[in-house]
Amino acid sequence: MLRRRGTAADLLVVGLGNPGDEYARTRHNVGAETVELLASRHGANLRKGKERARVDQVRLGPKLVALAVPLTYMNDSGLAVSALARRYGVEPEQVVVVQDELDLPVGVLKVKNGGGLAGHNGLRSIKAHLHSDAFLRVRIGVGKPVSKEHGVDHVLKKFSKRERAEVDVVIQEAADAVECIAAEGVDTAMNRFN
Repeated sequence: MLRRRGTAADLLVVGLGNPGDEYARTRHNVGAETVELLASRHGANLRKGKERARVDQVRLGPKLVALAVPLTYMNDSGLAVSALARRYGVEPEQVVVVQDELDLPVGVLKVKNGGGLAGHNGLRSIKAHLHSDAFLRVRIGVGKPVSKEHGVDHVLKKFSKRERAEVDVVIQEAADAVECIAAEGVDTAMNRFN
């Protein structure tokens, strides 16, 4: 068990993305957008903390949940996540990572309990810093690039107008999925949203 430095939380929900206006609303930032939506739904105010993240706590159903958007770049997400896990005294199984997923088409949502990293550098960093891949994932499809070499360009691009309309809906659903995980558990969320 990690030694807690702050208030205990039942869950830590982290929305992945890159900081800065130039990355806002890009494919890589759908996780951050989802956590910002959750914050606004529940009256939270994500403020910059010592853990290199904007963070606040809310009640989702019976659970006290820390919502966080790292201020690190995607490839260093684990720095913020491990510091937040210590602050809130959560184990990897109590961490929910909301992320973009190249292996899913735009508009598709999947809830996953642990597992592989699918080449996602943010997840790789989190696994390295938590020393575990047992964290939960809410995966938001952003579509595949034309080729592997275009992967970085693809995730840093904004969506087309048609895709954006689909993504706005799936971000709402991803926020619903996080609320379901908190209220009813990951198995119920997987049955409902996959």
